[in-house]
Amino acid sequence: MKKVMLKTTLSLAVAMASSQLFASGFALNEQDVAGMGTGFAGRSSSAENASTVYGNPAGMARLEGQQITGGVAAIDASTDIKDASGRSRGSNKGDMVPFTAVPFGFYTNKLNDQWAVGFGVYAPFGLKTDYERGFQGRAFGNKSEVAVITFQPTVSYAFNDKVSIGFGPTINRISGTLESQPSLAGLPLPGLAGTGDNKIKVKGDDTALGFNAGILVQATDTTRVGLTYHSKVKYKLEGHTDVTPGAGVPGGYLRANRYDASLKVDTPESWDASVTQDLSDAWKVYGGATWTRWSRLKDITVNNEGVTATTGGALAPRIVSQIQEPQNWHDTWAYALGTSYQVTKQVVLRTGLTFDQSPTNNTDRSPRIPTGDRTIFSVGLGYAVMDNMTIDLAYSYLKEEPVKVNKQNALGQTYASKYENSANGFGLGMTYKF
Repeated sequence: MKKVMLKTTLSLAVAMASSQLFASGFALNEQDVAGMGTGFAGRSSSAENASTVYGNPAGMARLEGQQITGGVAAIDASTDIKDASGRSRGSNKGDMVPFTAVPFGFYTNKLNDQWAVGFGVYAPFGLKTDYERGFQGRAFGNKSEVAVITFQPTVSYAFNDKVSIGFGPTINRISGTLESQPSLAGLPLPGLAGTGDNKIKVKGDDTALGFNAGILVQATDTTRVGLTYHSKVKYKLEGHTDVTPGAGVPGGYLRANRYDASLKVDTPESWDASVTQDLSDAWKVYGGATWTRWSRLKDITVNNEGVTATTGGALAPRIVSQIQEPQNWHDTWAYALGTSYQVTKQVVLRTGLTFDQSPTNNTDRSPRIPTGDRTIFSVGLGYAVMDNMTIDLAYSYLKEEPVKVNKQNALGQTYASKYENSANGFGLGMTYKF
């Protein structure tokens, strides 16, 4: 087998999500609109609705009766690309993240004083980038779109009214597409009249298992502490790589072809610890920290079968088999602080501030995930329209530090630029109790 090194975005993303969603790398936080309002500061300790299936499975023991929580989070991102340069010509509009929405849904049922069960459907990771036609950095990635959907049956057990634990296996389905457009223009190749871009398109999918587990402790009458572990998930995507030569490229150099492809990759594990503190009957404060093991992503290797000069043209091994993009990501921490105020019996106001590290570095960062450290400010509103139904709204503003991209491929093509990213996030959710 020949090997191709491709960017991480092939394997770890969600088709309905964006690289600018509010967590480090391409992880997604948007599984709860109420939590979105506090910057997810008390995710593993609050246990306020059925989304605790994801936030901390142990929290199901605190919920009475049966509950359903569902909703959608949407993102409107913008990017300003500056100081762009490279061997290829093209535009740098920066409008590569389409307006996207991420849905989720959870169900819990407290069976008795000790046992509770639940189920969740959500997206734990996400990325989608789609640059304009003629993007200057297209040789290093012009489109990345993949889908991860997670199904999680869950059970929790309460030892007493102070301590509970929870566990849920996760069934994760991943599929995706990654495209780039390397050009042969400028290469000293006899008889090369065409300068059109060649198209490399990779598709693959897989299903893999993981798990979430947590513990929740009511430390005092007013203090609750939670710890949640989300396991790594090992994938082996199976699919194909399509190669389409640019206009005017002789078949002796590059021919249209399809190769069977496979990719092994692990999504990282994470630990989430948080505390919920009641200051009064109306005021609560939340604090949290999340550690994610992004250092697992040293590089990504796609294995393509049968890539030879005979089958694909003289340049096939060079273009398809020797494209290398190391990742060298590092582990990250995210910190959040939030508060909520119960204005009336029906209305609660929320706000939060989050600081989230990026796992990328200035050497290996590419146009596929051009992200940096981010600061996120959030506000939210909960309204009990009736005793058993609550509507939640949330808004978040994200601002990233400016970051640099500086890439070169096996054909000698280069692309360098400076990215300044920001985004507006919107959430709408509902919890129904019965």
